[in-house]
Amino acid sequence: MAHGKETPRQKMIGMMYLVLTAMLALNVSKEAVKAFVKVDQALTLTVANYAKKNDLIYKDFDRAAAENPTKAGKYKTAAYAVKERADETFNFMQDLKITIINKGDGPGNAAVSGREVFTEKILKFDDSNVPSEILIGAAENGKANDLHAMLNEYRDFLITTLEGKNPLIEESLRKSLSTEDGISLHTGEKERWENATFQTLPMVAVIAMLSEFQVNVRNAETEVLNYLYTQIDASSFKFNKLDAIVIPNSNYITSGSDYEAQVFISASDSTQQPVITVSGAQLPLDESGKGIYKVRASTVGPKTWGGVIALKAPDGSTKTYDFHSSYVVGEPNVIVSPTAMNIMYAGIANPIDVSVPNVSPDKIKISIKPGTGTFSTEKVKNPKGVPFKGGWSVVPAAVGTDVQVIVTAEINGKPMQFPPYPFRVKKVPPPVANFADKSQGSVGKALAVAQTMVFATLPDFDFDLQYEVTEFVLFYTDKGSDYAEPSTSASLTSKQKTILNAMSRGKTLIFKNIKAKQGTNKPVEVPPIVLTIE
Repeated sequence: MAHGKETPRQKMIGMMYLVLTAMLALNVSKEAVKAFVKVDQALTLTVANYAKKNDLIYKDFDRAAAENPTKAGKYKTAAYAVKERADETFNFMQDLKITIINKGDGPGNAAVSGREVFTEKILKFDDSNVPSEILIGAAENGKANDLHAMLNEYRDFLITTLEGKNPLIEESLRKSLSTEDGISLHTGEKERWENATFQTLPMVAVIAMLSEFQVNVRNAETEVLNYLYTQIDASSFKFNKLDAIVIPNSNYITSGSDYEAQVFISASDSTQQPVITVSGAQLPLDESGKGIYKVRASTVGPKTWGGVIALKAPDGSTKTYDFHSSYVVGEPNVIVSPTAMNIMYAGIANPIDVSVPNVSPDKIKISIKPGTGTFSTEKVKNPKGVPFKGGWSVVPAAVGTDVQVIVTAEINGKPMQFPPYPFRVKKVPPPVANFADKSQGSVGKALAVAQTMVFATLPDFDFDLQYEVTEFVLFYTDKGSDYAEPSTSASLTSKQKTILNAMSRGKTLIFKNIKAKQGTNKPVEVPPIVLTIE
């Protein structure tokens, strides 16, 4: 009785019920009443067919739940709850049949075998007292009242199981399992469902009526089971387009590394477009329904982004799927290497900048060929105090031994080592001593007298190397004799200051035996300073 329409068999049953009532009103013969045996046999066959059909549906639920418990599990549970209620209601009616027949024909009769009933073997098939006594009883305490309540509960349970999602099946259930009061054919007045359905009917007609209700119970079970089974895939997407997708881990690889890509089939539905949002903004879609995400890179470093894809499912609900991705922004650069000038200076930190195309700086490491020097992340500064861009510094061990820098980069999650990059090692040029910012020439006496120290520097050298004068000797000539006054630091001694004050214009001022050191290195000899006092 799908979608609220009665089947030909149900129409026939209803018609037979009206005919039976009319026949009873006319006191027709026993032979005419016994014709309802065939009606019950047909109904019993229908019940058996429904039972077989429902068993197959339950097996479908078992299979679906075994294949996908998450998707089909709850519907299998609901289906077996329907089975439990249907069996309970069906068996209650079967018990009523057996009770009525045993009451009429007595225990051990041929019409009852186990839980089966054979209406053609009922002896008191036209007895109308026993059915009314059991079903109607006195003071409305008959079993028909219990049947009335059970049918109502069964119907309401099935409607609740539908969750309001199928009004057509609900209407069908209300009709096939209706327990509304009827109209008495004798008085024409409203009559309780129990009385209108069973009172004064002969035994075989009551058995046929109970069989009809059993048919309706199984038919209602079938309708709800079919609905529940369709719900397993009701929210599943139906796709009509397949595309081959290739996503490489990187579009740029180097010789000796592996090219790796994911290859798979992507399914889509060309009849509807997804809604893709990133940071609350909806992405435009291309002709194939793919979202286009575009953002200008304003800062360097690793970046993460993501959003939500929303798609309407066949059952009308909206499914959402989160996604996340990342990328790295690097500074645009061109590397020009003077291959004939790959030089480092021994004993000091030489800044180097290492980059690998399409590899984030944090995925790059370096090492030095053992015995040729050391390396660190120290930021080396230029003479103006500004750090060099390079991320590392290398300190060669000695002049004459080439330094080999070995770069290792993490590519596609695996470390890859590149061939060593060689540098020639040269000696740091000697510093130049100066007094009053001069190493030679002339100097005014007032300026010379104002000085307090001798300095050593590396003019025009790219590294900010600070030298400290450790000692020097001031030479001067007075009255035809040569004199020498030493200092064990960079500062002028009091005697040296006295000498400067006494020197007249045209005299020669000489600083000799100057030694200076850089950092913790040993002092080195510095060329002398020769100046004329103006």
